[in-house]
Order: sequence, then structure tokens, then C-alpha cells
Amino acid sequence: MPAIVRAQESESIWDMFSRKRVLRDVDQGGNTAAAEALIATNEPILSYDTAYNLQLAISQYEPFVANGGWEEIPQEAYGLSLGKDGRPVIALKRRLISSNDMAIVENVNDLFDAETDRGVRTFQARHGLIVNGQVDEATWYALSVPAATRLQQLYLNFTRVQNTASSLSPRYVVVNIPAATIEAVNDGMVEQRHTAVVGRVDRATPIMASKISQINFNPYWHVPKSLVQKDLTKYMLENPNYLAEQNIHIYDGSGNEISPASIDWTNLGNAINYMYRQEPGAANSMGHCKINFYNPYDCYLHDTPGKELFGENARFHSSGCVRVDNVADLVSWLLRDNGDWDRARVDTTFASLERLDVECQARVPIHTTYITAWANRQGTVSFRDDVYQFDAQGKVTFEA
Repeated sequence: MPAIVRAQESESIWDMFSRKRVLRDVDQGGNTAAAEALIATNEPILSYDTAYNLQLAISQYEPFVANGGWEEIPQEAYGLSLGKDGRPVIALKRRLISSNDMAIVENVNDLFDAETDRGVRTFQARHGLIVNGQVDEATWYALSVPAATRLQQLYLNFTRVQNTASSLSPRYVVVNIPAATIEAVNDGMVEQRHTAVVGRVDRATPIMASKISQINFNPYWHVPKSLVQKDLTKYMLENPNYLAEQNIHIYDGSGNEISPASIDWTNLGNAINYMYRQEPGAANSMGHCKINFYNPYDCYLHDTPGKELFGENARFHSSGCVRVDNVADLVSWLLRDNGDWDRARVDTTFASLERLDVECQARVPIHTTYITAWANRQGTVSFRDDVYQFDAQGKVTFEA
């Protein structure tokens, strides 16, 4: 018996040291870099090549789904992270192996080890989630989506991409709404990729094609009547100093400035009869620039003072327009045919707060799209949530 007890104690100590070694030796930063490298290629989300890559992904998913797809992930997997153990880890590993986020192994043990950490981070990168190696809420829900649903996304998006690819020019900008990203493409390669904030469900960003015509530097923001109705009157009732704090001035139809105190904010019909203009500056809702393109929706790209939203998983917060991270890079890319509009001049103009409108010599096409699944030539397949429920409706065309 003493020998058995010693053996049990020795095994327990070994397990403890094994887990400590896992936590100490795993290169989590390296795992994140490897995961992000799988998707950070220069291949566009929208192109002829994407359609071909989606076909290949479909050919791989079809037999897998026909055989039952991946196993359901148990609720106990929620909250798992590096160093954890138990049966839910086994289920997590099997799920990650099924979707090619982990390599196939002969025996699946119950330790959340280095390979599992990398697998979770790979899964998160492919699904546009914050890459932290933890089975957090967003990751757990994404893991819970059946393989058959993912295959249906591949079918729908193959048709969407195929329908649009024929109209693409060599140089274009793509706003992919479900991914909340922007790509600046030239000759089949992504030259810039930007994180974006797009319209929330009740104020969706419209899907359309146009051409970028003008950059407004340090613009005034004229508050749309819809926002006066839905938001501004409510804010003024809650805080009578709201307009002053946001540097917004009120004007009547003759251009005379009106005092906020003279308006009955409980009377919506009275409040919407005026024009509301926010001055250029740090608080301006469009930040340092507005990127214009013709459309009937009064939709545009713009900078924003609220940079913190770019770090979120689900970036669906706007009233339909699209906020652009690192917008100065995109502006200099759009103006590169205008002569000396390099990044340094863009930065200088931003800082000057000078009101300036610059016509774009190159009318670069822009496509706002709805692509919830795509693949690259490495075979990495990316998915996004069906935020506007267009997948659920089976929509593949979006004519107004």
C-alpha cells in the first residue's frame, strides 16, 4: 500500500508540474501571430480567385457534412483556456481537429496544451474574433454553429462573389459589412486593409456600388433629420448642455444661429425644423475627414473620434455610414493620382483643422458587400455572423 500511495502522490506531483510547464513554455504571442498569418494574406475577399477558392472549400465541406459534420461542443467547454483539463477539453480538441484548426493526433488527451491554444487562436482568427486563446462567449457561440450551416454560407457566398466579380475593375475598395473591414485592392492584391465600424441592424449599411469622388478634410457634420428625431432630442432632454459640449450649433432656414434654450425639446415637430451643424475638431463625429461617393442613401466613409470601437468583436454601431480605422492611409491611397497628396500632407491637413475639399482624380470604384464566408488559396476558410439575416433569407442579390 505505501508503494501505491507513493505512486499516486508522484503522479499527482507530475501532473502539477506538467501543467505548470504548459503555462510557462507556451509561446502565446507566437500562436497568435501564426493564426493571424493564415488570414492576413494579400488576397481580396471579393475577386474571381475568391469564387474559385470557395468552390474548393465547398468540395471539402460537402462530404464532411454528408458524414454528419463535427460534434456538438458541450456547454462545459465555455471558459476553457491554457492549462485547464477535463473531458470538455477532449471535446474541444475534437471540434478543432474537425475544422482543421488543429492537426490530427493519434490520442486526444484532456489537457489544454500549446497545440490547443494555437488551435483556438486559429479558429478565432478565421471567425474575426479577438484572438486571446480563450473559449469566451463569442468563441463558444461560433464553435456551436453546425457544419451544415457553414456549408450553406459557402454556397450563398460563392454565388454572391460570382455575381459581383465580373464587374470589378483593376483598382477598387471593398467594404465587407459582416466582417466590418475595408480592403483597398489593386491588380488583384490587397494593398491596404482597414478595420471598420458599420451600421447596426436597425440602421443597416446599404449594399451598393459607386465611385469615390471627393475627400472632405476637417468637415462640418450636418446632423441628419433621422438622428435629430431618434437621438439628439433625447440627448438634449437628458443633458441640456449636450449641444454645447459637442460643439454643435443650430441654424434656422435663413442661416441665423438659434439658441438651444429657445427650442422646446419635448416637441419633436419643432426641433426638426432647424439645421444642426457640428464644427470641425476633435469631437466631430466624422473625425478629420469624410470620403464621398454618390448614392441615394447619404452613406459615406469617415474618420471617427471613437477609436475604441475598432477593438471590439462585433463592430455594428453606426447609423449606416462606415467608420474607418487608420483613415489617413486610405485617404493618401485614394489621392495618389492627385500629385503630392502623400501621407505626410494628409496628416498635416488633418492637424491644421482647415476645411478643404479635394476632388479625387481617380474615381476609384467602391463596393459595399455582404460576404459571410470566403477562402484564400492556402485553403483557410473564414466565416462571419449573419448580422443582417441575409443568409437566413437566402439572399444572393441586393438590388434596391
